[in-house]
Amino acid sequence: MWSSSNSNSSFYSFFLTGIPGLDAAHVWLAILFTCVYMVALAGNCTILFVIGTDPSLHEPMYCFLSMLAITDLGLSLSTMPTVMDVFWANYREISFDACFAQGYFVHSFSFMESSVLLAMAFDRYVAICYPLRYSSILTSARIAKIGLAALCRCLLGVLPSLFLLRRLPFCRSHVLSHSYCLHQDLIKLACADITFNSLYSLVVVILVVVLDPVLIFFSYIMICKTIASIASPSERLKVLNNCLSHILAVLVLYIPMVGLSVVHRFGKHASPLVHILMANIYLLVPPVLNPIIYSIKTKQIRRGVLRLLTPRRIFFP
Repeated sequence: MWSSSNSNSSFYSFFLTGIPGLDAAHVWLAILFTCVYMVALAGNCTILFVIGTDPSLHEPMYCFLSMLAITDLGLSLSTMPTVMDVFWANYREISFDACFAQGYFVHSFSFMESSVLLAMAFDRYVAICYPLRYSSILTSARIAKIGLAALCRCLLGVLPSLFLLRRLPFCRSHVLSHSYCLHQDLIKLACADITFNSLYSLVVVILVVVLDPVLIFFSYIMICKTIASIASPSERLKVLNNCLSHILAVLVLYIPMVGLSVVHRFGKHASPLVHILMANIYLLVPPVLNPIIYSIKTKQIRRGVLRLLTPRRIFFP
């Protein structure tokens, strides 16, 4: 499975650990992970179907919500094959190139989710601070450009780190500590100078994990200033309620993302279970909770989901 003659050959493979110490419980974990993945896939597909089939939801806010659902689907599907292999079939080997490709898509989709949440914050800012200009600012063409810019930003931003990591020799070990491939996990196995890799990764993290929340926070400062000028307390509450689902989605993404980054950089002596738990929360929680949050907190989405789930009565003459 592993050879030392040429560590960068595409024929070589890594070994996925799964969850150390819980091998006997892998069947039960497989059931749990399968249920979680099914909830994520069903929830995001439902959001896309409801928005796509209801003409009244073809508005900027729901276009961004569709982008978020597509991103969550990509995040789930990028890890599901290897996770299912590990826990259902106990097949833990993954090829060198497949592992790098998986790591690329995992980080691209997670950064894409951050970019979409930033775009949704801009949408809320325009809707609340400039309601009369909302339709003229967020035109269909501009929404498409925002979506394309977010996609290029993430795909092209992560790509150099893939090439930088791909050129490194991996001769220390071939055992990864998770059930899927992460950049942070792979780079620990390199037996060469990783200073430039670490610096580039840090720059990307700052530009996404740090910059995006700062811009989102700034947008909500402006929103709060506008809300403060509204005389009626009921109107203030209504405006805040319209932002609540987005705020919850932001917390659902960034809390696990920051937690995982902190654990990998500063938790070298922490238990392996802590690393694995944070990695799984980081990838599984946002795709599962985002559809639930928007289905509960957004009246139009909730109405569409109930209409989809409620069987239609058939009357015979």
